[in-house]
Amino acid sequence: MQHNRIILPEKTTDGSHTLYIPELDEHYHSVKGALTESLHIYCGLGLNHFVETHCDKMYVNVFEVGFGTGLNALLTMEMAIEKQLQVHYTTVELYPLTWEQLSPLGYSESVGFQQIHQLPWETEERVNEHFILHKLHKDVLTMEIPHEIDVVYFDAFAPEKQPELWCESLLQCIYDHMAEDGVLTTYCAKGAVRRMLQQVGFKVERLQGPPGGKREVLRALKVKQVLN
Repeated sequence: MQHNRIILPEKTTDGSHTLYIPELDEHYHSVKGALTESLHIYCGLGLNHFVETHCDKMYVNVFEVGFGTGLNALLTMEMAIEKQLQVHYTTVELYPLTWEQLSPLGYSESVGFQQIHQLPWETEERVNEHFILHKLHKDVLTMEIPHEIDVVYFDAFAPEKQPELWCESLLQCIYDHMAEDGVLTTYCAKGAVRRMLQQVGFKVERLQGPPGGKREVLRALKVKQVLN
């Protein structure tokens, strides 16, 4: 993928917007609802599930594979404020979008959205008292994965478009760097992906997808090992 690909804004079913890459025939978010997808799969089944099952932990480390439009980061920041959490959000993107490409999106008018895109890459920045953002302009396959990750948003393009990212070696590395009881969520429910997640050690759940969207999505749990 190149920085100069043609990228077009597109309205999704729930009224929110996504971006479309004609050359790849791929969208950054579900055409059935960009906002609905992010809220359900990542904020809901991912972060909210972790918080509800770890009520005593108010500081959460989130790692996102695929920063893309920044919608997941924005919604996570809003959820952190709402739930009075402390979130450290690390996100990696090899091909960052420009503001010119992002500005047609409806949520580009959000002050929070503007903030997360104005912050520099490669620098850990506190956006507000609840949210620290660390944007990495790197290849996730060669970078050093953060340690003690609590929640993973695996939001790369589909396996048919980015097969190199849907590999056992990357999933194993992520698993190894996650804290006990960590949670990974992804929109992709393909059998091959589910089996890879299981192979590296996750307990995998097939869950109902977002309203009006995909029928199933995956949540993978790093279950604490019990020693005999």
